[in-house]
Amino acid sequence: MKSIASCLLGAILLSAGVSMAVAQEMPEGTTPPPKILVIDREFLKPGKGGAAHEKTESAFVQAFARAKWPTHYFAANSLTGKNRTLFFIPYPSFEAWEKDGLAQQKNAALSAAIDRATFADGELLSETDAGVFMYNEEQSLRGPVDIAHMRYFEIDLYRVRPGHRKEWGDILKLVKAAYDKIPDAHWAVYEAAYGQEDVTYLVIIPMKSAAEIDKNMEQDKQFVEAMGEDGMKKLSELESSAVEFTQSNLFLFSPAMSYPPDAWVKADPDFWKPKAAAPTKGTAKPKAEEKPAANQ
Repeated sequence: MKSIASCLLGAILLSAGVSMAVAQEMPEGTTPPPKILVIDREFLKPGKGGAAHEKTESAFVQAFARAKWPTHYFAANSLTGKNRTLFFIPYPSFEAWEKDGLAQQKNAALSAAIDRATFADGELLSETDAGVFMYNEEQSLRGPVDIAHMRYFEIDLYRVRPGHRKEWGDILKLVKAAYDKIPDAHWAVYEAAYGQEDVTYLVIIPMKSAAEIDKNMEQDKQFVEAMGEDGMKKLSELESSAVEFTQSNLFLFSPAMSYPPDAWVKADPDFWKPKAAAPTKGTAKPKAEEKPAANQ
């Protein structure tokens, strides 16, 4: 079982984010973690990912774009674990989530388009599920980041034994205090509200490139030094008592299956809305349709 120390230890990365408590000092482009995060998961049948899935998902993107829908989302494909795609849908509150769902139901054109897209997409899927998660600012560290320029999520899932929430909180206090001394560290913690077993937490770490994983592994010594011998011993005891299960996975953002906010597209258009490739030199142009001869 991977310990929380090693999970977060492998997650340190260069960050432009600062504390959410001082929003006015956030760098331009920095996105605070949403208070409510809906995560839809689509598990794919063997051989049904890649371009095939992008094609069916494009129907959803086009439907929302035609409707000029105000709620945006983005997708990420799994690089580890089961073959699946995660869709991240942010909301400021549960009420906003409800209003968005009701508005979609009342929009006949959008609902019909989504139904058609869902039917086509379902042919590729083996399973789907959804979870709703609440942002825990107290347990997060420098949560706001420039998501528009991120490319990966490391997501560490922790299941806490019933009755051990306090010990989980003590773990995060220890780890956060140590990482606070390492300026480049950041993560966002979400607690499951619906759709997960027992007491479940997600630690989400955005990354700009996989090269950051290599750099992060070099930070072990800094963390251990910051914790000290007594701190590491206490951390180990708390983990053993409170944490029942943990799993870490890596996901790669998918612009083709995302409906990103205009600000993200403006910040990085080459990634979120790449232009179609120009014909290469020597490529034959399609012939114009020939008119039928007068005697035909």
